[in-house]
Amino acid sequence: MQPGPSEIESFLAQRHPYDALAPEELTRAAAAIRRIDAAPGDGIYEAGTVLPGLYLVAEGTVEVRDAAGNAVSLLGPGNSFAERGLMRDGVAVTSATAVEAATLYLLDRAEFDRLRSVAPIFEQFFARGRPAVPAAARGGNLAVVSIAEIMTRDPLRVGPDATIQEAARLMRDRGVSCLLVSEGERLAGILTTGDLAGRALAEGLPGETPVARVMTADPVTLTPDALGIDALVTMTEGHMGHLPVADGEGRLVGILTQTDLTRYQAVSSAHMIGEIARAGDAEAIAAVTARIPELLAQLVGSGARHEVITRLVTDIADAATRRLVVQAEAALGPAPVPYLWLACGSQGRREQTGVSDQDNCLILDDAATEEHDAYFAALAKHVSDGLDKAGYMYCPGDMMATNPRWRQPLSVWREYFSGWIRKPDPTAQMLASVMFDLRAIAGETSLFKGLQAETLEMASANSIFVAHMIANSLKHTPPLSLFRGFALIRRGEHKDMLDLKHNGVVPVVDLGRVYALTGRLEPVNTRARLLAAADEGVISASGALDLRDAYDLIAETRLAHQAEQVRHGAKPDNFMAPATLSELERSHLRDAFVVVKTMQSALGQGREALA
Repeated sequence: MQPGPSEIESFLAQRHPYDALAPEELTRAAAAIRRIDAAPGDGIYEAGTVLPGLYLVAEGTVEVRDAAGNAVSLLGPGNSFAERGLMRDGVAVTSATAVEAATLYLLDRAEFDRLRSVAPIFEQFFARGRPAVPAAARGGNLAVVSIAEIMTRDPLRVGPDATIQEAARLMRDRGVSCLLVSEGERLAGILTTGDLAGRALAEGLPGETPVARVMTADPVTLTPDALGIDALVTMTEGHMGHLPVADGEGRLVGILTQTDLTRYQAVSSAHMIGEIARAGDAEAIAAVTARIPELLAQLVGSGARHEVITRLVTDIADAATRRLVVQAEAALGPAPVPYLWLACGSQGRREQTGVSDQDNCLILDDAATEEHDAYFAALAKHVSDGLDKAGYMYCPGDMMATNPRWRQPLSVWREYFSGWIRKPDPTAQMLASVMFDLRAIAGETSLFKGLQAETLEMASANSIFVAHMIANSLKHTPPLSLFRGFALIRRGEHKDMLDLKHNGVVPVVDLGRVYALTGRLEPVNTRARLLAAADEGVISASGALDLRDAYDLIAETRLAHQAEQVRHGAKPDNFMAPATLSELERSHLRDAFVVVKTMQSALGQGREALA
């Protein structure tokens, strides 16, 4: 039985780039899709065959292999595949097989080509410098990552005169399986638990024996710029479980283990989403989301673009939210009336990084009564508590569905938005800014579709409200001093640092939101808003290009900073010391901030005309 267009539209509306299509284009795309049900092991297509269209995974898992039979990705719900063949000559360059029972949506090739020609956001998503291996799989591809990205830095080491008893105790206390033996910065050898068992314990050597007697002397090393695949080959052929990493001058910089390689290959957004979809409780979800910083560091190291990385990271948050909703309904029973769980903030915009709290709300069907609120309060508590366990902290401003104010029938939400627009005081501006970034996550999507369109129309038509929103968007400014140097934080824990969130990406986020408001643009993602604003003439083509490039640089600098923190075992944050950048990098970042400031000034002048 073929699903109706409304079911397919709901699926597409929650996934990029379809969420950026005009309503009529989304409806037409849905009508051009047919459903395919695949059993475990079913082949979907083979390399060299003519592709009928673009495949999207609705349920289940699909494995994609290259022409040589090597696995290149494991795809879960929301992922698409076969675009590489379609973008070339229509012939498949990979093969695809259902790993488990899967439901696929097939977008007809003619419609795929048509959307590329009529919807710039669609063409940009599939044509822009995307890696040959889908981004979701690159996190586990050892052929595209350097050893520096996955090795353990500053490994434990001892001198050659240390005793084997001292070494054994150190390994036990620190929970490691090897120690490097060094003389100064020079690597002399490596000592593993296997060496202790086979060369010391088995031979009955006393605990005072120097490690130099039982270590493996002059071990094979690789440099940090070697590829992960080089390490895998070296370790496999040499039957090695540990590989020291030294720089070009022979100085120790790290160590790589078989466990590191295995863990790296196991971390990808598709794998993680699949695990979440099968998680039995919030603790199981939290065990998966704990690997997000590692995923982020891997994706940055593989060269993925910032909007791809944040999209993949946000997909995991979406999956965790939907799974918690399912768990809540299993515990509470079916909902008494239709409802929709929505996210706002960075999750709503699909811009989550390694640092995120939760911002969410519930829209209830107007049939909801006061008696029904106990059910939805319990559902909200289950989901928000689960998200907190999974690392998405409770919102400091209580912008969550657990707050009765943000758990209301559709008619109340309409009153909220109309009230904020009619009387745009500072509180209304703040709330409207947050709620204009709403995105449906789980439930009845029709509850939001009409609300979003009518709110954009109402807001854009009120010049006083628009002027207030512009003023609100100018409160966060780029960190530029009087002479356009960096204006650093002057005191406190982050003294002499840049805040790459509030003074970096947020000013652009605010600009994008205002452009969407004034142009009645439906995209919620900041980059998509900038592209749509250019397409609709809300801002000039040159201004849009400059601002997009500036945003890309700022966002990528922020992610690179967080990835570096993760690699060094630190918790990622948004505060970066400019001294960690090269002079050229600082110059480019400064120029990017100047572009943002210039666009803010232009918007401010437009506000004066509205006032």
